[in-house]
Amino acid sequence: MADPEIIPRFASQPVAGTQSMTKEARENSRRIFLLVGRLAFAATFLFAAYAKLKPQAAMPWSVASVKTSLSMFAMQVDSYQLLPPQAVSAAAHWLPFIELGLGLWLLSGLWLRYSSLFTTLLLGGFFALMVRTYASGLEINCGCFGPGEKLGVKSLIRDGSLLGFSLAVTVCAFLSKRKHRDEVISAPASPAISSPQSAN
Repeated sequence: MADPEIIPRFASQPVAGTQSMTKEARENSRRIFLLVGRLAFAATFLFAAYAKLKPQAAMPWSVASVKTSLSMFAMQVDSYQLLPPQAVSAAAHWLPFIELGLGLWLLSGLWLRYSSLFTTLLLGGFFALMVRTYASGLEINCGCFGPGEKLGVKSLIRDGSLLGFSLAVTVCAFLSKRKHRDEVISAPASPAISSPQSAN
């Protein structure tokens, strides 16, 4: 006659298997979301840096042509009427390289929690500046992806969407790391392998 303790044990196995599959699917979805977000923001910042550094018109790539492009970008930064002249020059010359470094950092996948957090803070600063400028009634170029783009509702919606997406990636990255740490801490120790007992 079957041991009555075996029946509940076998009855619980399908439920445990379903929970395990659901947990695995959720973890895979989280990984895919983080991968897509990381690569999307890497491409965004790399393109933004390229658009600010690329030579104007048909000029070849050179130190002089990059300096000219940075001078043009400085005019766009100055049009926001927020920084003094010295700070405008510094911001215009450093920001494209910060975006380039951030894009490469995101592309590498290293320390995703911190790279995504930095991305969110940077996009939050950009978006707040754009909202302030648009509310003040200034009709200027956005400067987000080089010259020629007017600051308006379209650019605000785009950058606001990027900010929301970045925030979601940051939260997911931190929760994923915390979940992994909690699982490691709560994992039971491997039981010792006992030798089979001989039947009496």
